[in-house]
Amino acid sequence: MSHEMMIPDGFETVHVDDAGRVRVGVRDHVALVSFDRPDKRNALDGGQFAAIAAAGEHVKSLREVRAVVLHGVGRSFCAGLDFSGFASMMGDGDRMTEASDSPGRLTESGLTHLGQQVCWVWQEIEVPVIAAIHGHALGGGLQIALGADIRIAHPETQLSVREVHWGIIPDMTGTLTLDRLVRPDIARELTYTARVLSAAEGHPLGLVTRLSDDPLGDALSMAGEIAARNPHAVRAAKRLLSDTFIGGAAEQFAAERREVSALIGTPNQVEVIKANLENRAPVLSD
Repeated sequence: MSHEMMIPDGFETVHVDDAGRVRVGVRDHVALVSFDRPDKRNALDGGQFAAIAAAGEHVKSLREVRAVVLHGVGRSFCAGLDFSGFASMMGDGDRMTEASDSPGRLTESGLTHLGQQVCWVWQEIEVPVIAAIHGHALGGGLQIALGADIRIAHPETQLSVREVHWGIIPDMTGTLTLDRLVRPDIARELTYTARVLSAAEGHPLGLVTRLSDDPLGDALSMAGEIAARNPHAVRAAKRLLSDTFIGGAAEQFAAERREVSALIGTPNQVEVIKANLENRAPVLSD
């Protein structure tokens, strides 16, 4: 888990945001999307949300791309929401976070807001998307990985549906994707407890497709294998498989936005954040 990931050689950079946080490179019909904020373990703040969503939109325009790989530069895939986002949840009268955008502001599709789109954009891409996971995939980081078609993870990767730990809920499409991938009781247990588990444990539960000591290398190898297939057949297969996956998505995402909006900034939620930051048990009311 301590090893660091780098961007491999040979990828021609075709997109990078102004701050250099997310990069898209292409090699042999494979797009590599690199979260490049290693000093923050690729944590999510407003700028990172915008950069990931923009990278996804750019990948949609690359007609020569036949498979996509997501990975994080440095020690982690994505460690979840940046701590500055939690601080903003405690602001006087400010019930929304910079990171998750306003629930009233939907993306062009009308299906998601910005926080949800960084996960769902990978389902909107016509070709298979593989997440290469190492280090940490916590909270929003795990929800991004769940938005991919396939997840290849180092066995020691730390996974968590972490939101309840911070007094909120998974609100980045995770309530849909998690429920489609694992048994309903497992989805509930992971969400209610917010516990951290290894990818080795997550694999038999359905969170992880394949374990690997070299998740990026194996993800790129799989992407290359997919890219060698008839691209029209692969796109058709994803359309058919996605149709069964996304049923009820609009209603579920709207429900996520309503529920998290009702939680953020409330006394119990603020107390949970303060208690976590102060390393004490929260004092909660019913």
